[in-house]
Amino acid sequence: MSTLPDTQSTGEPRWRRLPGERPGQILQAALEVFGERGLAASRLEDIAKRAGLSKGTIYLYFPNKEELFREMVRHTVVSQIEQREQLVSSTSGTASELLVLFMRDYWKFIRSAQFAPLFRLIHAEIQNFPDLASFYSQEVVARGHRLMAAIIARGIESGEFREMEPMVAARMLAGTFVMHGLWCTHRDCFESVAQKTDEQVLNEISEFYFHAIRPSGASHAAPRTAKS
Repeated sequence: MSTLPDTQSTGEPRWRRLPGERPGQILQAALEVFGERGLAASRLEDIAKRAGLSKGTIYLYFPNKEELFREMVRHTVVSQIEQREQLVSSTSGTASELLVLFMRDYWKFIRSAQFAPLFRLIHAEIQNFPDLASFYSQEVVARGHRLMAAIIARGIESGEFREMEPMVAARMLAGTFVMHGLWCTHRDCFESVAQKTDEQVLNEISEFYFHAIRPSGASHAAPRTAKS
C-alpha cells in the first residue's frame, strides 16, 4: 500500500492514504470495528476514525452501515469464493486433486486474521438484521456449499467418491473446517489441537474426510494437503 508520511504534531492520522486506496482502507477498518464492537454498536464515525478519514468521506463510497457491511463481506469472503470458483472451472485434474487444492485454499482463509472477527459478528448478531442475514446466507453460505458440492459431484461421477448427496457432504466439510479453525485460534483451551500445527490439523481433516467419501473397499490413501 502506498502511503505518505504525515506529521504527528497536527493531530491527524499518522499515515495519510492516497485517495485511490480509500475504499479498501474503509473496508479494512469496517472489519476491525464490526468485529470488535458488533454491527449494532458500531458507528460510521468509529469506522471513519479507524480509517483515518472523516465521516463524510465514507458517504462518498457507502450510503449507510448496512451497505458497508455488504461490501465488506464481498471484499473479504465473496472474493475468496470467486477465486475458488475460477480454480474449479480452470482445473482439469481429478476430483480428488481438485478437492485437495480447494481444502488448502479454504483452510488458509479459515486461519486468516479476517475470518475470526467475521465469524463472531455473523453468529452473534446477524439474526437481528434479516436483510443482511439473507444476503450472507445466499452470497456466502449457499454459494460456498454449491461450489464444494460441485467438486464432490464430479468425484461421484468419475467413481472417485461414493454415492452420496453432494450438498450434505459439502455441509459436513464446511462445518468441520470452521470448527477446527476456531479451535486452532484458541489452542490453549482445546487440548486436542494444542500441540498440533495448522498443517497437521489440515492433514487430519483431509484424511478423515477422504476416508468418509471414498467408495467402499478403496485402498488408496487420501491425498496430502500439506506437509506434516
